[in-house]
Amino acid sequence: MVDLNLIFSQSPSVVTRKTGNEYVLVPIANNIADMNSVYTLNETGAFLWEQLDGKKSVKDLIDALISEYDVDYETAASDVFSFIEEMSKYLIIK
Repeated sequence: MVDLNLIFSQSPSVVTRKTGNEYVLVPIANNIADMNSVYTLNETGAFLWEQLDGKKSVKDLIDALISEYDVDYETAASDVFSFIEEMSKYLIIK
């Protein structure tokens, strides 16, 4: 489980493009796009991505998800923890 007080931000080595309600994330290494590691975020993932400003805690992310999508705490927490785990695994957030 993730510490609710941790604060994450978008990695500067990721280029993002918004398409509708989704984001496409492309990691950059040595000024070259890693097209084998392109990630697409659904609407919920895109919403969380927009919240990663380096100021909001994990608890803030959960609260924002509850407010935006009118879901219960357990669902929001599970979604946020999964998002953070996946994005951290691929160094998309820091």
